Amino acid sequence: MEKIDIPKRTVYRLSLYQRCLQQLKEEGVDTVSSEDLASAAGVKPTQLRKDLGYVGQVGTRGLGYGVGTLSGAISGIMGTSSVLQPVVLIGVGNLGAALLRYSGFRKEGFEIIAAFDADPCHVKSTTEEMGVPVHHVDGLGDYVKQHGVKMAIIAVPGSAGQSVADVLVEAGVSALLNFSPAVLSVPDDRVVNQVDLAAELRSLAFFAS
Repeated sequence: MEKIDIPKRTVYRLSLYQRCLQQLKEEGVDTVSSEDLASAAGVKPTQLRKDLGYVGQVGTRGLGYGVGTLSGAISGIMGTSSVLQPVVLIGVGNLGAALLRYSGFRKEGFEIIAAFDADPCHVKSTTEEMGVPVHHVDGLGDYVKQHGVKMAIIAVPGSAGQSVADVLVEAGVSALLNFSPAVLSVPDDRVVNQVDLAAELRSLAFFAS
């Protein structure tokens, strides 16, 4: 199925709506109004309806949206399904190890199937300790190619960020979630989402002062 051209911010908000819908399903809710779903996602109803225009005609005027129907439609647009999408993580320091232990990825449809690190001490970490096998980073490219991995999380120091990204891109990864402070340069057909925790705190400090 050919992907629809959707603005990046809209894609992000669709992922928020999907999370809210998953929560509603767990609570046994069958239908939801645009106002309630928008409130749960922290957006305006007009913004939500505009975003859902990319999904198609999934709501009924006066009745709202079927939670299961809308969730399935968003999954189809986003390329997610009941099959867990494989992800690799590079960098098993404090942050990387915390991400490996986070159980919420599977709930959202993703599975970290392997981790990689340059430190022999981290590589010796067992599956029981980290939850996934930890390999030396020298085998990253071959592993990604063999397993057809398209998504990766980078949690390495800034000095190593670009070199790791280069290996991932060369191996066929098309989407990177970057916790490294490095600003990554990748081809136009690849996507990088930057997570800069320090920058987020700096911006919050303005409002806290």
